Amino acid sequence: MDVNREKEKIMGLIKALTGAAGGVMADQWKEYFYCESIANDTLMVKGQKRVSGRSSNTKGVDNIISNGSVIAVADGQCMIIVEQGKVVDLCAEPGEYTYDSSTEPSIFAGGSLATNILDVFKNMGKRFTFGGEAPKDQRVYYVNTKEITGNKYGTPSSVPFRVVDERAGIDIDIGIRCFGEYSYKIVNPIILYTNLMGNVADEFKREQIDSQMKSEFLTALQPAFARVAGDGIRYSQLPTHTQELADALRDELSKKWGEGRGIEVFQVGVNSVKAEEEDEKMLKELQKNAAFTNPNLLNANMAAATMAAMKDAANNQGGAAMAFMGMNMAQTMGGNAAGNFAQANAMNAAMAQQSAPAPAPAPAPAAAAPAADAWTCPSCGKQAAGKFCPECGTKKPEDAAGWTCSCGAVNKGKFCSECGSPKPAGALLYKCDKCGWEPEDPKNPPKFCPQCGDPFGDEDVVK
Repeated sequence: MDVNREKEKIMGLIKALTGAAGGVMADQWKEYFYCESIANDTLMVKGQKRVSGRSSNTKGVDNIISNGSVIAVADGQCMIIVEQGKVVDLCAEPGEYTYDSSTEPSIFAGGSLATNILDVFKNMGKRFTFGGEAPKDQRVYYVNTKEITGNKYGTPSSVPFRVVDERAGIDIDIGIRCFGEYSYKIVNPIILYTNLMGNVADEFKREQIDSQMKSEFLTALQPAFARVAGDGIRYSQLPTHTQELADALRDELSKKWGEGRGIEVFQVGVNSVKAEEEDEKMLKELQKNAAFTNPNLLNANMAAATMAAMKDAANNQGGAAMAFMGMNMAQTMGGNAAGNFAQANAMNAAMAQQSAPAPAPAPAPAAAAPAADAWTCPSCGKQAAGKFCPECGTKKPEDAAGWTCSCGAVNKGKFCSECGSPKPAGALLYKCDKCGWEPEDPKNPPKFCPQCGDPFGDEDVVK
């Protein structure tokens, strides 16, 4: 038994010696590393040795870089050399890079041949103590330093935006929705490798961090909007001030992205910006009221309102009653002065009508078919064709929204509330034309796409 064990030990030592010698001699050849153009969806890829059918360098260890090896660097790439898990060298300048400080000696490296041979034998001895294996790990990585484009963003809910209009005396916050795309660049590959990627086996795709970066980007939109609004830029002008928005976002994300990942916002594109309907209506009303503080504009508006009321009174067949109603409308729009003027004109019109002789009774006309736009007044039951009833002045009711059943009832649900008939087929189906999102009920989409924030409209109808 003891003799067999001694033989096994001796055979193990011989195997380790031959493995160490064979591995060191196989790693004497210099390597040539090259990387093809890195795709837009890849942030980092591991460099590979160039080995063709003619090459004799086929038995070397994969993660060993012999001293004097050549590494090619192309435009838009940054090469980093990692030894034992730590970045030891970096090159971002296009061209040929010679790695002459490797800890793996080679007899083909420059310098004294005797010194190189001595270093090789020392390396054999070191590998022998590890059973013939190389006790080191050396890798070449290529980082994509080109602009990474096509990162979509959208606000599923409204984001506050400060509106400042010194001329109108307005300083309020409104809610806006926007969507578009942004791009970023890797500006510090060492931070990116150290904090995010590490010793990846093959490549690192951007999809691995897209979700996190999009969330952080949307979070930074609000303070960035505040900075842009502080410069006097209106929300409707954002598509023409994307550089200012990109600078603001770069400042907001510099610590989280720049210091934490070595990434920087490069460009921001805004495809669409839309304010909430209530906020936009309120803003227009405030601006309109502020404009009327100018006496000239106020007088012009009063005159226009008076003329419009007089035209409406003349076009309707309600006589003096309609004249009074038109004058009251002018008074509401123009103020007390315009109201007094309208009232005086209405009184004159009424007096003229009373003093005029009564016309002879005309023969009853034949019953005519109602006009296409005729409607029945809900107050007095008379037929009317204009916007107001000529008898009582009641305003024409708004058309009911929904679908009309064969029985004549107007409904909003899927079945008629009168006869129970189902809603007719052929309803429009919707699908977001920006990101492809489909609602659970394609016939009743939400107001905005929850993925990219694009408002649903006619362009989203599935053909």
